[in-house]
Amino acid sequence: MSSAQVDARAAGRSAARSPALEALTRLGFVARGVIYGTIGLLAIQLARHASSRPSDQRGAMEKIQHQPFGHGLLIAVAIGLGGYALWRFVQAGYGTGPEGGGDSSVMGRMVALGSGIAYLAMCALAASILLGTSSRKSSSPHHSAAGVLGWPGGRYLVAGAGVLFICVALYQAYKGVTKRFLKDDKTEQMGPRVKQIFTAIGVVGHLARTVAFGLIGIFALKAAIDYSPKKAVGLDGALATIARQSYGQGLLVVVAAGLIAFGLYSIADARYRRI
Repeated sequence: MSSAQVDARAAGRSAARSPALEALTRLGFVARGVIYGTIGLLAIQLARHASSRPSDQRGAMEKIQHQPFGHGLLIAVAIGLGGYALWRFVQAGYGTGPEGGGDSSVMGRMVALGSGIAYLAMCALAASILLGTSSRKSSSPHHSAAGVLGWPGGRYLVAGAGVLFICVALYQAYKGVTKRFLKDDKTEQMGPRVKQIFTAIGVVGHLARTVAFGLIGIFALKAAIDYSPKKAVGLDGALATIARQSYGQGLLVVVAAGLIAFGLYSIADARYRRI
């Protein structure tokens, strides 16, 4: 390894241990929690037919922006999401952070890389909404699927994306059922009551994400198999699909409550996560 590569690695590890990155990462957990909590509230309004605003990440950000001091809050959300993405890229590069957070296995690093890319995209979405350059049509799942299906091998790419979402959903279920997420937190700093509440909202939140991501993956697979981009849906489409089923309104409220629980878990995680 050349001296330049050694210097670059040393600089990277130094940046990973910086208080600034830790602060940005913890802000990112809060930002993630705010977005999921807002999506859950929008989904409850959808169940009551009291809102036509999309219950997805974009809808949540637009809802935030329209609140008092919402512009400044959305700026903080964008910064937090960017910090969270950067932390995930650090985990992908080094396996673990200075406090032992993360997974040093190859699969763990790949998951961290995928998560970093996803949250960087959400940061870019927040920035585009702030700048007024965001277009819902151009970034809709239907529009994206239609473009990709037209590529050589595009059908397989959309199917692969569907399988990926289903795998993410199964991983969320695994973390929720086994309470694996607790290994990433400083549970020794929690009192018995705090740990009990933290565990409960973590389990419920991860299972709610299982339902949402699983539906997105299933519809992406259907779009690829049927060669129909209209069948691809995002988070809002997945939640709307739940609402259209028998007893759908009640089920949607349950899933929405789970997403709110995940938001609360994420905000609490800002305090207890091992960075």
